[in-house]
Amino acid sequence: MTSVWTADLPHDPSDPLDDGARYDHVVVGAGITGLTTALLLARAGESVCVVEARTPGAVTTGNTTAKVSLLQGTKLSQVLSRRGPSVARDYVEANREGQQWLLRFCEDHDVDAQIRPAVTYASSPQQVSTVRREHEAASSLGLEVRWHDRLDVPFELFGATVLAGQGQVEAGQMVTALARDLHAHGGTIVQGTRVAKVRVHGDEVRAEVTDGRTVVGRHLVVATGTPFLDRGLHFARLDPKRSYALTFSGVHAPEGMYLSAGQPSRSVRDVPRADGTLLMVGGSGHDVGRDPSPAKHLDELRAWTQQNFPGAVETHAWSAQDYSPADHIPYVGELPGSGGRIFVATGYDKWGMSQGVAAARAVSSWILGNDPEWARPMRASIPTLSGAAKAAMTNAKVGLELAKGYVRAELAPLPAQAPAEGEGVVGRRGVKPVAVSTVDGRTCAVSAVCTHLGGVLAWNDAEKSWDCPLHGSRFGADGTVLEGPATRPLSRTESPRP
Repeated sequence: MTSVWTADLPHDPSDPLDDGARYDHVVVGAGITGLTTALLLARAGESVCVVEARTPGAVTTGNTTAKVSLLQGTKLSQVLSRRGPSVARDYVEANREGQQWLLRFCEDHDVDAQIRPAVTYASSPQQVSTVRREHEAASSLGLEVRWHDRLDVPFELFGATVLAGQGQVEAGQMVTALARDLHAHGGTIVQGTRVAKVRVHGDEVRAEVTDGRTVVGRHLVVATGTPFLDRGLHFARLDPKRSYALTFSGVHAPEGMYLSAGQPSRSVRDVPRADGTLLMVGGSGHDVGRDPSPAKHLDELRAWTQQNFPGAVETHAWSAQDYSPADHIPYVGELPGSGGRIFVATGYDKWGMSQGVAAARAVSSWILGNDPEWARPMRASIPTLSGAAKAAMTNAKVGLELAKGYVRAELAPLPAQAPAEGEGVVGRRGVKPVAVSTVDGRTCAVSAVCTHLGGVLAWNDAEKSWDCPLHGSRFGADGTVLEGPATRPLSRTESPRP
């Protein structure tokens, strides 16, 4: 599964990493937050090294729908009702800061971007009241939204709030431009290298990668989807979600960025290309590792598209992982206990194009001695009452999934035969849960226990991966780490004979 943005994305070679190399700042993760943070620091004359486990944009940033909007589904009404008007206004302003910076950057670096209206719509009569609340919330926060009972689209729409003048970008071009501009300002990008351990030593931070080399900086910024450092307990305040997207040719794509207000969600936008405009359809999100068949969500999107856009020809299909914060706004700021040496940024709730840049602007400002007022709510480390309640519910589900996983493994002895192509099973070998899969004709057996906090893994039949239902870590069929917070691969074991 490859996104429309990364299918033809050029990969510049990795910079070398000398053991013990020293920089002013080290950034972990080369998505939109990490690259933008590093670029802003490099523009200020600081030396910066970005360490990326795969390639720039390989994870969420390269698999986004790439909407850069202040109207974000039903997000504004949620923030307003649960955090109050002051925080909600700062949230809008932070997104505006991120949006305007990114659209200027795209214009200055010839990255394809378009101005489009953003639309939150009701796909059923029952959703109209929800959309009305979002409309009123957006209006109260100073956004010039307009209400429409009907819009000229082929899918069912029973009312919509519309905000003109929002943006959408070509995410692959954006990643390449950020990386190259960082290089132009003297920055270093080390690829294919995963940071496994971090420790503060006096006035510097030492990051150790999986092969034992270290890189040192005065500050370290963790800009991964979810922080791999557990000391901030962010994994306990984030809900990992997997969602899907496809692009199609051969049909007319509406010129607008549409998002339904209810479940299953439907996201629609156009994708202008040199050889014609594509239709993008996304949505159908679910908790990571807790769905028996992620592939069915892609099939649901395909069926919905054919129903509403007959004759659409699929060109790309992919998925992405996002993290919903218990406190409804991102967690951005110093890692507790780091003495102000380590910063984290996470919890964008599927709106990382604007929020990721806002987080980068905030973190780089704090490091350089400034304190933007709009960023202060993100910096709070004490959970709100509503956030604490939501986190408690999230962790209750985590505990249930942990118990269920071991029960399932205990009741299911490992089959003697290898799974069929594209399938994976978890069973018991002796007293240990073992995960066995067959992908591209190769059968692999690995530990079925996540190396983060011990969750029993589930097979993802859409992406042929092992996913953890606790905190969203994902592993390849051979046990390699795909996404954190886990940093260690799964141990290999003997495969059953076919």
